[in-house]
Amino acid sequence: MYVLLFCRMISLRTLFLSHQAQTSAAPMMLEIVKARGIMLTDYKRKRYMDLISGIAVSNLGHGYASVNRAIQKQLRQYTHLMVYGELIQSPQVRLAELLCSQLPSALQSVFYVNSGSEAIEGALKLSKRITGRREVVAFSHAYHGSTHGALSIQGDEFFKQAFRPLVPGHRMLQYNHCDDLEQITDHTACVVVEPIQGEAGCLPADADWLSALRKRCTQTGALLIFDEVQTGYGRTGTLFSFQHYGVIPDILVLAKGFGGGLPLGAFISSQANMLALTQNPVLGHITTFGGHPLSCSASLQTLKELLFSSYIHDVSEKEQLFRNELQHSAILSITGKGLMLAVEFESAALNMRVIERCIQNGIITDWFLFNDRKMRITPPLIISKKQIIQACKKIKKSIEEALC
Repeated sequence: MYVLLFCRMISLRTLFLSHQAQTSAAPMMLEIVKARGIMLTDYKRKRYMDLISGIAVSNLGHGYASVNRAIQKQLRQYTHLMVYGELIQSPQVRLAELLCSQLPSALQSVFYVNSGSEAIEGALKLSKRITGRREVVAFSHAYHGSTHGALSIQGDEFFKQAFRPLVPGHRMLQYNHCDDLEQITDHTACVVVEPIQGEAGCLPADADWLSALRKRCTQTGALLIFDEVQTGYGRTGTLFSFQHYGVIPDILVLAKGFGGGLPLGAFISSQANMLALTQNPVLGHITTFGGHPLSCSASLQTLKELLFSSYIHDVSEKEQLFRNELQHSAILSITGKGLMLAVEFESAALNMRVIERCIQNGIITDWFLFNDRKMRITPPLIISKKQIIQACKKIKKSIEEALC
């Protein structure tokens, strides 16, 4: 049996590296065969606590029973039928209905796509179409995706430089700097902002600054786009992060946790705004698989669970428990909100050693693209208090081992 397991490992590792395109020179290389709740199990039956939710995707954890049943029920009815927007499909309509019931009157029309990057692309096109302007404003250390338009407004030159020329006409400002807002003018089509910057290391927007940004966009006629790809669907303790601030965007972008574990994204605006994509030209934005019925079924059931359970309500208490339990002299700070947290160490080298030891000790975590001194803590919202305490003990054990 051990020989078979060894041969299987070598074979799959070889195939993985030989035929599957890689995103880095050092992938985790964990072969997961089962996932339930917050636990992942590899082929050797070693178990790991998932503290990153597939990067803020699995807000209800893995294999949530009612979500799986909703997917299976829809699978028995139909899967893909037609390009998005041509046929009336119940999962799409019912999801949009419930979603819009939780949103303000300015956000009542949903355009489904497949991912966060695609949702950003659609939002950028919509803003240009509505305003007739071309300039896009974004912020330092922002991450909005890796497609060409989204990459163009990424706030880190290291990840952009190799792919130039990018889409022209963008302006980068400093996050949480009020003086920079004067650079938003009547030439600006839109301003794209994360209420909490994800890949910068979970940095929340200052409330006064975000209010000032809203006011400046209103003054100049620029559309305000909130990228809630990571913060949405309950992660920060409200269904959407903008609800903490009382600032309403003109366009809301969702993905990741929005799909309930399946690929789904959306950009949401007013019905009047969305009508701009239907004319001059017709089919101003199109997608084949956006709003796939299986994905919408998973998203709808996830939304129902979040609305009618205590998961979102409990987020703040669970955040505080993480902060209380993660007390260690090597931890410089813990930033973020809700269950979107970042643990800061003095150096990237120490952070990477801690992450490596965490994985060895059965904790799945990682670092941030634009802040490699910080470790990500974004577990499923269903994580229990007991599991939080267990996870924090393992993290502190990993820190001690990394310091040796």
